[in-house]
Amino acid sequence: MPSVYLRVLTAVISLVLVSCASSTLSARESPMSSASATSPSRSMPVEQWPLKFKSHSFGAHCYSTYGCRVVYAGLEQRADDPDELRPSSSSYGPEYQRNWSGTHAMIRNFPPPAQVSWRSKDGQAHTAEIDIGELFADEVIRHNVKCEEMADLPNGEYRWEPAILLEVNDRTIRVYMRAMIFLKKRVEVAGQLRGDFRNDLILVKAYTYAATA
Repeated sequence: MPSVYLRVLTAVISLVLVSCASSTLSARESPMSSASATSPSRSMPVEQWPLKFKSHSFGAHCYSTYGCRVVYAGLEQRADDPDELRPSSSSYGPEYQRNWSGTHAMIRNFPPPAQVSWRSKDGQAHTAEIDIGELFADEVIRHNVKCEEMADLPNGEYRWEPAILLEVNDRTIRVYMRAMIFLKKRVEVAGQLRGDFRNDLILVKAYTYAATA
């Protein structure tokens, strides 16, 4: 009887050892482990210049308007009260655009034109169609950074999507782009020491709508 127990115990131990060896081998040969070992992410200068984008975020802002409505990328991006006059941009101070950002992200380039309708502060009704795809047909990111000023990127790839921002201000529509660009060193902008990045608001196009009889 003792010899039977010994043989059973020996068999169990053998199975455990085989199982452990098999698990160790699988871990060593897993695709994730292999990929991490052979292609680690490393910082290097940007490979593509000028910087381009395949998707973007979008935001709409209205001032001195009644009932400002903006439809883009299949969504109503803005829908203000038709009986309430929005405050003027000047009432927010000279840096009223400072915190603008895209609120609808991951929009593939490019949906149909933005549909805009509103009344200016004098009560005049307006409609406009703003073709974002036409304005950015080259898919080039607008910014104020030189290639040699950019910080190195993981594998040299710029992966952030820019924001396209639409402003309706009384009788004027303006289209801007804002993109986050990281820098090799800190910079001073408008007399203030900024962080090691720039995200300037770049005016791309402005439209003015005259009064109609």
